[in-house]
Amino acid sequence: MFDLLAIHGKPCGGKMGDQRFLHVYRITRGAEFQRAYQRRLTAGDDRLLVFAYPNDLAHPRLGLSVSRKVGNAVVRNRWKRCIREAFRLSREQLPGGVDLVVIPRPDTVPETAKLQDSLVRLARRAAKKI
Repeated sequence: MFDLLAIHGKPCGGKMGDQRFLHVYRITRGAEFQRAYQRRLTAGDDRLLVFAYPNDLAHPRLGLSVSRKVGNAVVRNRWKRCIREAFRLSREQLPGGVDLVVIPRPDTVPETAKLQDSLVRLARRAAKKI
């Protein structure tokens, strides 16, 4: 038998939702980042700082701001991959209708499982302030 998911890239009749990190889940424009920064609805812990801003969509979106304080290009790209993966895996648990701009804290190690826990907790806390 063929695996239809592998052939078509979409779930076929299963309960598994689409887990890809599509373009509609990304914040790409500088103005969208500035809105979140100016609104100052934040939540943070020892790993992440999350800025939140309401959007008119039914789903959350993610923006990343990883500065050179975190490390060199290899380290920064690792952070981005781990945060995107944490967002992708926990998208159903995140509040809908919120733009999230995530900034990693320096001097921590990116671990996807811990980032996933932090992201969900901080996104909910920041969304309550909206």
